[in-house]
Amino acid sequence: MIVLCGFAASNYYNKVKLALLEKAIPFEEKLQWPDRSAELLAQSPLGKLPYFEINGQALCESQVMVDYLESAYPQTPLLPKDPLAAAKVRELIQFIELHLELVARDLYGEAFFGGKASDERKALAHKQLKRSAKALAQLVSFDPYIAGSEFGLADCAAAVHLPIISMTTKAIYGEDVLKST
Repeated sequence: MIVLCGFAASNYYNKVKLALLEKAIPFEEKLQWPDRSAELLAQSPLGKLPYFEINGQALCESQVMVDYLESAYPQTPLLPKDPLAAAKVRELIQFIELHLELVARDLYGEAFFGGKASDERKALAHKQLKRSAKALAQLVSFDPYIAGSEFGLADCAAAVHLPIISMTTKAIYGEDVLKST
């Protein structure tokens, strides 16, 4: 049995959970906060969430987790069979996570939790996000899904990351950078 450990406010947790649900894989959830406890660090050496518990072993990093699901449970594929098409889906996921979500994450404290990002950091992030949003528009197809005609792992990533990026940029800049391209 797979045990998904983490908390539901995490977009990465939700990416993995969505893949589990779409593939109809039985799993349990275990609430785990990012507390840097010895228990957490034993499962995820950097204390990152989410992670899986599988047959007494732990597996962390959300993309590795969904790749594991794809390999271990091929009955309901979320990646195309064609290697190049599958690579294009992975490219899209990595693009969203590295060039949009990771950049926007620096602003979450101010956007959602009452923190404050420096004006310099906000200006740099705005420039990066606008550039990346324009580039994202070249990578997506919406035919009708983000990477083509079949629902897949790119949709799992997009569904949990893009709304948070939109909310963040609306809160910080008064505009949704994803809609301004």
